[in-house]
Amino acid sequence: MGRNTRKRRSPLAVRAIAASAALAVAGGGLVWANFYASAGESKSNQNSTLASAQVATIDCPDVGQQLTSVPEKARAGVAKELALLDQQVTDAYKRLADTRQAQAGDAGFVNNAIIGPLKSKRVATLDRISINIRNAGGQVPQGMDQLATCQGVADQNQTNNGGRGNGGRGDGQNGNNNQGQDQNQDNGQGQGQDQDQGQDNGQDQGQVVNGPVADDFVDITTVQPNGGPQGVNGNGLAANGDGGSTGTFTTSCGTNGNDNHNSDNIIVAPGVDNGAQHTHDYVGNQDNNAFTSDQQFLQADTSCQNQGDKSSYYWPVLRLQDGTQEFDANDLGGGAEGNIGRILEASEAQLKFVGNKKSDVVAMPQALRIITGDAKAFTNGLANANTNWSCTGFEDRQLTDKYPICPEGSSVVRTSFFQSCWDGQNIDSANHRTHVDFVEADGSCANGFQAIPQLQARLVYDVPAPQIQNGQVVNPFAVDGFPDQLHKAITDHNDFINFFDENTMNQVVDCINSGQDCQ
Repeated sequence: MGRNTRKRRSPLAVRAIAASAALAVAGGGLVWANFYASAGESKSNQNSTLASAQVATIDCPDVGQQLTSVPEKARAGVAKELALLDQQVTDAYKRLADTRQAQAGDAGFVNNAIIGPLKSKRVATLDRISINIRNAGGQVPQGMDQLATCQGVADQNQTNNGGRGNGGRGDGQNGNNNQGQDQNQDNGQGQGQDQDQGQDNGQDQGQVVNGPVADDFVDITTVQPNGGPQGVNGNGLAANGDGGSTGTFTTSCGTNGNDNHNSDNIIVAPGVDNGAQHTHDYVGNQDNNAFTSDQQFLQADTSCQNQGDKSSYYWPVLRLQDGTQEFDANDLGGGAEGNIGRILEASEAQLKFVGNKKSDVVAMPQALRIITGDAKAFTNGLANANTNWSCTGFEDRQLTDKYPICPEGSSVVRTSFFQSCWDGQNIDSANHRTHVDFVEADGSCANGFQAIPQLQARLVYDVPAPQIQNGQVVNPFAVDGFPDQLHKAITDHNDFINFFDENTMNQVVDCINSGQDCQ
């Protein structure tokens, strides 16, 4: 039986820390340096021998996305090695944060003391992945050895390259480039400043974190209307329309009021504690952790009103960096990895399944797994990104790479439209992507895929609007993420595992195909 990692907050577990306190990493005493000038160009435009003072984060090839064909019996072992690769990057990033003074005096420090040793560790891990695949009768992708090399990503203030702009849709407000990385400033920190001293990022509590920064936020009232949620590069288009299957099925599963949290990810890192390295909210199935079997999912309780829906819906928590010390302030996945502040419970969590504008939909297979968005989109680029940020009353104005500053009386909205084309055979794939796909612009499914109900998740948060003072952001909010992703808005993502029972799934399909609105 898998262990249950649920953690419930008590009044004693949520307390404000003193104004002068800085967040220290558990066990190591590492203070999170606020060296938050953002990464600039993508990996193809960076030089791995950047001067140390320029390096803001570390960019490593995402090995998991390259492994599109892994034998079934090798996947558990490969998943553990992939999680180790993530941990290696996190450890290197922490060292990057902890050695700013040494970097200031040695232009080669990052390359010699951080990037080089990281490559050596990755070479050994990639070798073990290759052995796992070969021992299971699979074929190792060509060029695996080239995936060991990482690089420092430049402080954007020094490279001064163009950013994606508001919303990432070429609306022309802040410029646009093909790589789509944010243009951020160093917010007055100064290039030669020793940031190991722990600047307070404009926060009253004095916490120092790895983002977000002032340039990660935009006043939603200054954004031009650009339609409803559309995701990035066509990822996340609404599948439904006036034709085809026009019905809906809404499932009400609450907002995680019981504080069901852990930092596992059963889809990408089964059997790995803290495989996500950030904390998730869970609604629906109540027994989702790294060790949950499909049989245990089927036997678990559900928070959904319709007890025929034991599906698991989960997403990274949204936190308000107001100095609150959460239950996981010293834990892996939480404060020990730069995810700090008060976890915000959504005021609304709307989970709706819709049809396809070109055809009927077919039933989802039980245990189908879908990830939408990319937790590493800041360094990976936009191929799998799928983010939509907005405010109530302004949802015709969507942002993809910025967090919204909402006016008084308006709430923050996160929207995810999932992939809704299925290959008709597999409940998962080696890279957790290729068994499902987004609809084409006309709503059709390509490559012989079949249309399935599209999950549309809309999360609403009553969160105080952050203030920008002297180029600093005060009391920002941000999604949890991998430390090296600097809490960028573009890294938002959402996860779903289908555990509707057969009768309820048939009801979902019938409602959608017959044009009814059901719940």
